[in-house]
Amino acid sequence: MMEKTVQRGTRTGFTTGACSAAAARAAVVGLVEGRVPAQVECWLPNGQPVVFQVHEGRCAGSGWERTAHAMVIKDAGDDPDCTDRAHLTADVRLLPQHPGQVRLRGGHGVGTVTMPGLGLEVGGPAINPVPRRNIDDNVRRAAAGLLDEGGIEVTISVPQGLEMAKKTLNARLGILGGISILGTTGIVKPYSTAAYRASVVQGVQVAATTGAGRVVLTTGGRTEKFAMDELPGLPQACFVQMGDFLRYALDTAVACGLRQVVIGGMVGKLTKIAQGETITHAHRAEVDTGLLAELCAGLGVPADVCDDIRQAETARYASERMAALGLTEAFHQALAERVVRTLQGRYASQFHLTVLVCDFDGRKLAQAASLAPASAPAPASSLAPASSFTHDP
Repeated sequence: MMEKTVQRGTRTGFTTGACSAAAARAAVVGLVEGRVPAQVECWLPNGQPVVFQVHEGRCAGSGWERTAHAMVIKDAGDDPDCTDRAHLTADVRLLPQHPGQVRLRGGHGVGTVTMPGLGLEVGGPAINPVPRRNIDDNVRRAAAGLLDEGGIEVTISVPQGLEMAKKTLNARLGILGGISILGTTGIVKPYSTAAYRASVVQGVQVAATTGAGRVVLTTGGRTEKFAMDELPGLPQACFVQMGDFLRYALDTAVACGLRQVVIGGMVGKLTKIAQGETITHAHRAEVDTGLLAELCAGLGVPADVCDDIRQAETARYASERMAALGLTEAFHQALAERVVRTLQGRYASQFHLTVLVCDFDGRKLAQAASLAPASAPAPASSLAPASSFTHDP
């Protein structure tokens, strides 16, 4: 029998932002002392001092022409991060005409922001605000009196960044050419959800800038492909894989003024949403099979079958029993309508909601929708509600 629980490591690591700040600090020490240290103490955004090992340290030039180079290898701890072992590299030079200034640039492997909605300048490097401040703080701590005479330019680069970016959602967010420099505390916790949750929030914010007025939230890759097939005219940036973070996605949609929300999912996650869960991770809440039994009873399913469904462990079991009775579409339609009612109870009149349901092969099973709020723009005809709920023809 396969074990349900996988033992996972607990060793913490450091963010790309923290490693960038450490590399920048080490390089500035090189400017000041003429030698880049083999290790450097860096202050994290949370105020914690940490010693980082420094690689490739070197200095060149003299006077106002001197430069320095340093690199810190990211250790993500036991977190399965695609940027683990990334070489966060800092090159620094003096700016004699700009005393007191620290200017930050993105080099090779650091993504460029090409779309609004991320809180970063379009055309600038994808270095998030907290890492920016952390780099600036560490540079100023190391620069001593150097900034009284001139400024310092810091260029952060990641040699493997372009390849690493292919394993992220950066391109969807309009971040091209490399990875993002991220981190709020400087610490990476094993299997942390914080980074993914942040990407969901950013994804919805970007969707709000497309002009489409709609965000399509899906629970994963299969449901996203299904939703894209259903809505082929929407920009790709409107589709956000929210995973388990429905609450953060919907709260962000409301904050951004999005008046049309589409949720695409399968029976398991949709059941959790229907029962009122807005964080749908398996460890946070169990599937309420009693709710599914109630839906089945409403369809006239025999009591003994409803009891079996109520005693089952999974939502998929209910789906399979309904398929055997020829009630697949009716069952999933009832589920979609319950999802709409549940979410409209929480987000009353804040957006027009459409729920799309597919099976495990990505085939459409049902669709339901709320009445559009009075102030909302008319939804696209492919998803327009005919009454309180939109049923498949």
